[in-house]
Amino acid sequence: MASQSFCRVIAFSSSPAMCRPTLVSSRHTLGQQSLTRQIMHPRPFNRGIRTTIANSLQAGIVGLPNVGKSTLFNSLVENGKAQAANYPFCTIEPNTGMVTVPDPRLKILSDISGSKELIPTTVEFVDIAGLVKGASKGEGMGNQFLTNIRDTNAVCQVVRCFEDDDIIHVNGKVDPLDDIDVINLELALSDLGQIEKRLERLGKGKKSKEEAEKAEVEEGALKKIVVELEAGRAARTAVLNKDEMIAVKGLGLLTLKPMIYCANVAEGDLADQGALNKHVKALRQKASEDGCEVVVVSAKVEAELQQMEKEEAKEWLEMLGVTDGGLANLIRATYRVLGLRTYFTSGEKETRAWTIHAGMTAPQAAGVIHTDFEKGFIRAETIGYEDYVKHKGYNGAKEAGTMRLEGKEYVVKEGDVMLFRFNV
Repeated sequence: MASQSFCRVIAFSSSPAMCRPTLVSSRHTLGQQSLTRQIMHPRPFNRGIRTTIANSLQAGIVGLPNVGKSTLFNSLVENGKAQAANYPFCTIEPNTGMVTVPDPRLKILSDISGSKELIPTTVEFVDIAGLVKGASKGEGMGNQFLTNIRDTNAVCQVVRCFEDDDIIHVNGKVDPLDDIDVINLELALSDLGQIEKRLERLGKGKKSKEEAEKAEVEEGALKKIVVELEAGRAARTAVLNKDEMIAVKGLGLLTLKPMIYCANVAEGDLADQGALNKHVKALRQKASEDGCEVVVVSAKVEAELQQMEKEEAKEWLEMLGVTDGGLANLIRATYRVLGLRTYFTSGEKETRAWTIHAGMTAPQAAGVIHTDFEKGFIRAETIGYEDYVKHKGYNGAKEAGTMRLEGKEYVVKEGDVMLFRFNV
């Protein structure tokens, strides 16, 4: 008789996947002999692990010099390596760091399962040195930095929305809209140069019928994007179909990436989220026109929080009338614009968040844990997060009748709890 395995993994929908499942219960049948066992994996899988999501998703932090980029990055990443100094090019090489995504559901699940360890999902941030006017032509080491942005999946543009005479502004005044115009213009000019070169290459050489058809699709898409860029709009405003999006994806166009405007404010503007700050108001209006999100943060507050004990930090935040300096919202917004969702595995050893792309099916979500789970997928016993919590876990939800059997076509929802069964 063929070897057969059934994997029991409790999972909720949401984040990256680089290690093993928490608990695997498998039943192996060999001839007349039957063996049931539980396997706790002490180390990550070396074979078949699905790492494409975790390895490929990055958000680049950009902005003019001295707007608080590196201070923000240092706060985002506890062991940040960037030098937050009052000098335009103190960040020369892009600093990267994996940042955990705040998710209170982890603790709730852990308490239900009695887990010994919590493992949150992550997003990778890249701190890129300050851009200046003329960056697309190489000013301020601009070409190197624009190349670093091109490798990211989303852009967080830090915009200075605070007044401080002790911190110089590269343009001599605080004006968020001017700052945005400088950055966005340089990104657009870089894209136009990239497109010009690509169109020139597409027009050269003999092509097969299939190659000619692909080139025609790409050329049409690029010309649509050029119209938007020349009108002062971002590439992301171009109306492209699925084939056109696939055709231009490899170019890594900067203004095609999702953008988040990060309003860096003084501590006094945190409580009302910058409602009375004229710079934040102007930024929100601009973001609305661009179809982008605005997240209000205080890099200074976040930096100071890193130096405080937990109780001291809590008291200070209460005094400011906030729960944090804004980083949690920035991380969640970045996770959201990247089109990510989270599911969880939960057991006695650990409760873990795993990342999936929005729209992934149950087999694909299972494959994020291990490729064998996707290849041999049979079904997923699925429970909504609320039901899982309400009924105190898998067994309670099953007894209450809130568990569903989902097949290969099921699209995983945010917060789904899933028990994958597979056959290899």
